Amino acid sequence: MTSMPPAEGVMFDLDGTLILSDRQLGQYKLLPGAVELLEELDRRGFPFVALTNGSAYPAAQQAPRLAALGLPIAADRLFTPNSVAIGLFKDRGVKRVLVIGTEGVAAALEEDGIATCFPGDEGADKADAVYVAWAPDCSMSDIHAACTAILNGAAFYCASDVPFFATQSGPAFGYSCAIAGAIVRVTGVEPELTGKPSQHALRFVAGQLGVAPERVAVIGDDPRVEIEMARGGGALGIGVTTGTTSREQWAAQDAVRRPHHVIDSLHEFLPLGLV
Repeated sequence: MTSMPPAEGVMFDLDGTLILSDRQLGQYKLLPGAVELLEELDRRGFPFVALTNGSAYPAAQQAPRLAALGLPIAADRLFTPNSVAIGLFKDRGVKRVLVIGTEGVAAALEEDGIATCFPGDEGADKADAVYVAWAPDCSMSDIHAACTAILNGAAFYCASDVPFFATQSGPAFGYSCAIAGAIVRVTGVEPELTGKPSQHALRFVAGQLGVAPERVAVIGDDPRVEIEMARGGGALGIGVTTGTTSREQWAAQDAVRRPHHVIDSLHEFLPLGLV
């Protein structure tokens, strides 16, 4: 495909790229070449991070699970939409966030000094912002609480608007996409996305890597997520066929979602000569 200048840092997607989770996000399976590639980048001193759209767990909780598989990604290299959201909330003076998500989502925000509340808590209707993340147990009363807060003036954020993501058993349902859609239908307010493919996420990743966004190689399995983000910010997009998208499906993408290169295994990344 298109010739590309060398990258100065690499961002990996997680599900469908480095690992496959089960549908409950509790067990992981390594994908071929993942350990070897990360170890070689480490050996070269080449900067890399992983950014998943999964928001259920803080990095400090998820990283040890990945390490147990042999995947060399420490907590300080593993990020989620919560990581991006925290920076946005701090920059914008958001003091209290109504979380539509798990305890793990709230814990990630609280660890960085963002006060949180859940539907039913006192003052939830007066939160500064509503943040929709991984919420498999979301109820209609939760959606009602979120709508009430937004109609009262709260800003509206969403971790991910991806309808499906790759798992060991095939595509799994993206809860935050569906929940945010219901809230939009009621309030008429569109959420601001914190995860991929937002440019907030790409700028966050570039900052963590210490490079310009256009010098990041973004490796992922979803044209609507990683590659759209890369193309939107002038970064280098590498599509893999180990997750949601086949080689034929990659070839059918329009320009804003077409990767610069497609690989069938992470073993094929270094021979591209991008790092």
